[in-house]
Amino acid sequence: MHNGLYVVMGVCGSGKSLIGALLARALGMELLEGDAYHSPENVARMSAGIPLTDEDRQAWLAAIATRLDDARRAGLGLVVSCSALKRRYRDVLRAGRADVQFVYLEGTRALLEQRLAGRRGHFMPSSLLDSQFAILEPPSPDEHAWVSDIGEPPEVIVARLVARSVSR
Repeated sequence: MHNGLYVVMGVCGSGKSLIGALLARALGMELLEGDAYHSPENVARMSAGIPLTDEDRQAWLAAIATRLDDARRAGLGLVVSCSALKRRYRDVLRAGRADVQFVYLEGTRALLEQRLAGRRGHFMPSSLLDSQFAILEPPSPDEHAWVSDIGEPPEVIVARLVARSVSR
């Protein structure tokens, strides 16, 4: 079992939940599904196709940051799926937590649109992809995020991430 704190990030449809779950299983860690920490009001807004504001995301990010702290205090690893689209959101998640490793799932708009068109049962409508791209600030080199191309098979992505986690 590995120990570490990982945030799997990207726009809707990038595979955060799938890659996060596979990575958590491979590392023997819990997966924290970031969407589960949105308030009912945030879920209602997104379900209605209304993009969240920075203010809407404050309590959500704080709740996820608390869970990262809880995992560290317990000496447990944790994988979090969380869009973390802006640097300021990532800064909240890494504040005082230099050991948080971001995993950025990067893909083409065409592939993301294709994935979202086939997705069922998720509150986030594909119409919000444009708003997510509008605010997306890919991690800068100084953030040392691990970038994964979502065009690769999930098993390949996770195998590479596991290999990197071992060498951390």
